[in-house]
Amino acid sequence: KDSEGKLWIGESGHENEKGEDIIAIVPWDEWWDFELNKDDSNPHIAYLPLHPDVRAKFNETAAWEYALSMAGKPYGYHNMIFSWIDTIGGNYPPPLDAHLVASVMTVWSKIQPEYAANMWNEALNKRLGTQGLNLSDILVETEKRGSSFDELLTIPEQDNWIYSDGKSTSCIAFVLELYKEAGLFDPIADSIQVTEFTIKDAYSLKFFENDSSRLPKWCNDADDVKLPYCQIKGKYRMELPGYNSMDPYVHMNERCPSMPPKYLRPQNC
Repeated sequence: KDSEGKLWIGESGHENEKGEDIIAIVPWDEWWDFELNKDDSNPHIAYLPLHPDVRAKFNETAAWEYALSMAGKPYGYHNMIFSWIDTIGGNYPPPLDAHLVASVMTVWSKIQPEYAANMWNEALNKRLGTQGLNLSDILVETEKRGSSFDELLTIPEQDNWIYSDGKSTSCIAFVLELYKEAGLFDPIADSIQVTEFTIKDAYSLKFFENDSSRLPKWCNDADDVKLPYCQIKGKYRMELPGYNSMDPYVHMNERCPSMPPKYLRPQNC
């Protein structure tokens, strides 16, 4: 809410009038009307209220400043694919591996070079500490340094990296960066890179309400199963395995495997 009590939604991936996906701060009434009446993607939406102790430390001023500073910036395509690549061999479902990823990137770079630059070239340059190298040059430079492409992909994204069009945050990274600015990761915030988090990583954080008696009375009214969060839209019941179960830790989610079907992860990866 703003200082006048008006409710707003912050969204990374909001489509503007030009058809571009951007970060936008939208009035709740406008956003909710769109989701109810105009969104044909069958969205599933849940409200995950913060725990009272977490809300008490939430710096609303800092959160607003961050959100407004990001408004209008492009969706975080630069680092979108890197949040799930943490290990050399533990994130690719067979037959996918880093060699196939490199092959796809190479072909795509020839067909749509501007798209490739946006999706991965800048991010790979960041990992090498270089500027302006295309994919072929990146592969050569990586080999010169005695490294490999699969190792390069595992280098963690840094939240403070500035791309050609500004900071890059996908939908979940935008929310978690706002939490970070609001102080929810203190005192280890400097050792947390939220651009390394997936959606599951985000809802697994032990930030949320754990007492169902404190949930709003309207929460899950239309469901005979009482969830620990409030699903407010969607044809199917949303299940969030591991919800609200993990305290933040230093370098969280930077070295985690994610192999299907069980997606097992070692402690503190």
